[in-house]
Amino acid sequence: MTSTPAFRPWPFVLLITALTSFGTARAGDLSFDLSPEQPGRIHVGRDETAVAAIPRDFKFVTPGTFTVAVAPGGPPLATYATDAKTVVGADPDIAYAIADSLGLKLELVPVAWIDWPLGLASSKYDAVVSNVGVTEQRKEKFDFSTYRQGLHGIYVKSDSKITSIKEPKDAAGLKIIAGAGTNQERILLEWNKENVAAGLKPLELQYYDDDAASLLALASGRADVIVQPHAQLVYIAARDNTIRGVGTLSAGWPDRSDVAVTTRKGSGLANVLTVATNDLIASGTYGKILDHWHLSEEALLKSETNPPGLPKY
Repeated sequence: MTSTPAFRPWPFVLLITALTSFGTARAGDLSFDLSPEQPGRIHVGRDETAVAAIPRDFKFVTPGTFTVAVAPGGPPLATYATDAKTVVGADPDIAYAIADSLGLKLELVPVAWIDWPLGLASSKYDAVVSNVGVTEQRKEKFDFSTYRQGLHGIYVKSDSKITSIKEPKDAAGLKIIAGAGTNQERILLEWNKENVAAGLKPLELQYYDDDAASLLALASGRADVIVQPHAQLVYIAARDNTIRGVGTLSAGWPDRSDVAVTTRKGSGLANVLTVATNDLIASGTYGKILDHWHLSEEALLKSETNPPGLPKY
């Protein structure tokens, strides 16, 4: 699972740390409300265009309800609120907005991320909204409606002299933390090949057992940079105020790789969700949701059904 381009599970200790300060993590201008009430959640009206696109023969798992699986892997994407039972985050808010658009109630089904493919294939839920990256292999079994860019964050210590990392040469000679067997490791190894071929200093990859050890290595100066899924690092930066972003990296580098609502292959629901998402984008609701969770860098200009996905490696 660690090789999945748009997901990396959070250790339990980070989930517990998330539920602090009466449900709010803060740093500077960033704040994350993790209360179960979610007073800032945006509600939208019924989208008649999207409703009209629902195939007449499509049967929702529960009539009148949009049943969505979500893996509470960590804030700000999806986590348990301070009541330890309500799932909150950017992904649930996207699911709520789509359900509102379709004139349906929303039922969120918390699942282990590794279990979503079997549950979706066996019709336990209508869709999965849980940071699933589009890949060519997954497209063989599922349909996709994109709603976010799949990004890795590039972060350094708050007092680091590094100001920007946008391309391979910017990382030459740096000590970089990445997860073993992950997509970000694959990309960084490609960056290193480019740098060495250009006569630049090689970068040094470092691997640690958990995020706490990784952050300690960064804080102590044993490493210069950490590269992880972007949303995770946005939250850690807000929580700890000890790291800052100096760039982002597409999960599909050198191409783009998007995150999508996932549905059963051939069910006809993907196009409906694409229509609903594009109307949310046009109305500004989509942007407000991502901005609320400080993920505006991951915004898409438009949603697409089954775009090119990450190839097999």
